[in-house]
Amino acid sequence: MGRVIAAGVALGLCAVLLGAPPASAESASLRLQVSIDQRPIEDATIPIDPANQIELQVVATNSGTAPVKVRSVRLSGVALALTFFAYDTTAPFEVPARGSVSRTFVLDLGDLAGQATGLLPSSVELLDAGRVTLGEATTVADVRGSFWSVYGVFGLAMLVLTILAWVTALLALARHRLAPNRWRRGVRFLPAGFGTGLVAVISLSVLRLVPPEPAIEIPVVLGTAAIAFLLGYLTPHPAPPSVTEGDKTVQLPVPSTQEFTR
Repeated sequence: MGRVIAAGVALGLCAVLLGAPPASAESASLRLQVSIDQRPIEDATIPIDPANQIELQVVATNSGTAPVKVRSVRLSGVALALTFFAYDTTAPFEVPARGSVSRTFVLDLGDLAGQATGLLPSSVELLDAGRVTLGEATTVADVRGSFWSVYGVFGLAMLVLTILAWVTALLALARHRLAPNRWRRGVRFLPAGFGTGLVAVISLSVLRLVPPEPAIEIPVVLGTAAIAFLLGYLTPHPAPPSVTEGDKTVQLPVPSTQEFTR
C-alpha cells in the first residue's frame, strides 16, 4: 500500500517538476493584443463562464519583412504543467509584413465546466499549419466550472493519496516500524510532504486565491517536501525489540548505526 501511495504522489510531483510548460516558440514572429469580451487579458484575471459564449478579439502585429500565414487560434489553460483545457478554432488569415490584422472569434466553451474550475494560467496562441506557435498572449483565467471537473477530481485524488501517505508514515512511527537509519526515515515521509504541497497548490487555485504558476507551485511543493523529510529525519529511534523470559523482560541490544549504514 505504501508503495502505491508513493507512486501516486510521485506522478503528481513529476507533473510539476518534469512536465513541459505551455509552448512558447522562440521563432514566434507575431505580437498579440488579446481581449476577451472586450477586456484586455494582459496583467488581468479574466472570468470565464462555461454557460456563456465568449468573444475573443486578437490583434496580430507582424514586425518582420515577410507575411505570416495563420491557420488557427488556440485558447488553453494549464496547471501543474498539465493542460486541463484547450480549444482550437481554424480561421486562416495572413498578417502582412510590418502590418497588423484584427480578428474576432466567438467560442462556445460549454464543456469547460467538466474540465476545470478556479484560477488557471491560460494563453491565447496563433498557430501555423504545422501547429507551431506564431504568437502568444498569457493571462489568468477564472474558470467558473464544476468542482467535479477533471481538475477538481485530480485535486481530490491527490488529497486522498496524501492523507493515506501521512497515515501510513505515522502508523509506522507509532508502531516503531521505521528504519533505524535517519535518512531512510526521512525518505519515508517524503511522499506525504510532496502530496501536501500539491494539495495546497490545487486548493489555492480552486478557491480562487492564488493561480498555480511555476514561481509559486515549485517552491511550495519542494518546501513541504523538505519539512516532511526533516520531520522523518528527526523522529525518535525505533524502540529495540524485547523478549520475555518468565517474569523478566530482556531488552535486546541495539545495533550500532554504522552496522545499518554499511
